[in-house]
Amino acid sequence: MTRSPFSTPSAPSQISDMFAQSTAVLARPAPSTFERFERRGGTGQALMYVLLAAAVSGVIAALFSVFHSDVTFFGQLFSRLIGIPAQFLVFTGAVYLIGRYLFGGTGRYSEVAYTFALFFVPLSIVGTLLGIIPIFGWFVQSVVIALALAFFGFLAVQSSMNLRDPVKAGVTLVLSALAYSIVEPVLLRSLFGL
Repeated sequence: MTRSPFSTPSAPSQISDMFAQSTAVLARPAPSTFERFERRGGTGQALMYVLLAAAVSGVIAALFSVFHSDVTFFGQLFSRLIGIPAQFLVFTGAVYLIGRYLFGGTGRYSEVAYTFALFFVPLSIVGTLLGIIPIFGWFVQSVVIALALAFFGFLAVQSSMNLRDPVKAGVTLVLSALAYSIVEPVLLRSLFGL
């Protein structure tokens, strides 16, 4: 029986397991580290984990909405709870489709989503928490976290799509970012009427 590229493994990971896996991935960044974990969870676990990052981001943005007259507490909260997982799905979907159909990657979408969640969630939470610090927070979010996401994304593409050629993995990541930059504004307009 052939497994669907979107199928989820039978033994789901718990959030605490995913934190431990995230720590290992961040402490020992390599495709082999991602390989150890890519089949320990699936799309559902990845989305639950990403929802955690969205909740942290939403609560912080909502609390700071009192300092801005153009946003509301609930607007910030719900836009992040919906927007961040949707954006994550679009980006990881682009990685899967481009890696598979342009470069012959053999990974499943569930592996892509799970491996990307392992680094996206902790980096996103750190970026959100440090982002509340004026100027320093902007630099951390715009430069440090962005570079870290690109670095770990490159490793995750190599692992989850089984694209060991660094050029193919890098081009997959760049094309996915371009596809995301085209789709993301349309997505936001359709979700939030922006």
